[in-house]
Amino acid sequence: MATADVGLPARPWHLGADLGEIWSYPFMVNAFLAGTAVAVLAGAIGWFMVLRRQSFAGHTLALVGFPGAAGATLLGIGAVFGYFAFCVAAAFVIAAIPRTGRGGSGQESALIGTVQAFLLSCGFLFIALYEGFLGGVNALLFGSFLGITTAQVWTLVAVTAGTLAVLVVIGRPLLFSSTDPDVAAGRGVPTRALSTVFLVLLGVAAAGTSQITGVLLVFALLVMPAATAQTLTARPALGMALSVLIGVLVTWFALIVAYHSTYPIGFFVTTFAFGTYVLARLGVLARWGLRDAVSRSSAVRAAAAGDLP
Repeated sequence: MATADVGLPARPWHLGADLGEIWSYPFMVNAFLAGTAVAVLAGAIGWFMVLRRQSFAGHTLALVGFPGAAGATLLGIGAVFGYFAFCVAAAFVIAAIPRTGRGGSGQESALIGTVQAFLLSCGFLFIALYEGFLGGVNALLFGSFLGITTAQVWTLVAVTAGTLAVLVVIGRPLLFSSTDPDVAAGRGVPTRALSTVFLVLLGVAAAGTSQITGVLLVFALLVMPAATAQTLTARPALGMALSVLIGVLVTWFALIVAYHSTYPIGFFVTTFAFGTYVLARLGVLARWGLRDAVSRSSAVRAAAAGDLP
């Protein structure tokens, strides 16, 4: 298991025995359950986030979890409450600026950047004011699977189930407004309300994911599985399913490797997610290259056949 907190070197790997050993520890079972819930939530919400080109908003909502957790710790309440309170509040603030209209996109980007900078500075202020032990700050920023309680697992499962239920209800109009907002608005789809609801769901997903990956690396699970899936297919149902599957597999492998390592789990989540995206892009480029080569070969053969008497 990971031994960074006790200052001992990591044990060598024995894959067969270690895979069975991992499940013998309640904290690892909790980590896998929480990680799976977070990966499913981030994969589904992240797919819409990438489709709607709101990655900057997702990045900001992820970072907002840091001052939220730090402020909750300063007040002596649970960090989980701080994650969700700040992320959801920031989502409402971002939703207050319209994305459409002249200068709408620029206003949204400026507001998001302003909110991000202000709340990050608040987070550092809260840490400076806190006079207790700050050993958990590293976990807030870069993630940790140690110490995940059964109560946290059930909280994340409940949040995931509730968020996905809302996403199912608004899924079809949200997809319509995401791909063609002008036509959707003309058809009577409440695009502004859908955008607000989606940003709140994105804030909830960012808050939940922060507890596994850390606030600085939430982006790994929110954007990279979704971007990988959309690289591989343009079909919405298949793309979302792939996004969730990639997120779950990345989280599981990261937990297994982090169990044997002295490094934060967020590093492995990010590395594996990025590696998957790179492989997907290389596969698509190779397929395009093969298709072009076949097309050129067919054209040459056709031209040669036409030249024959």
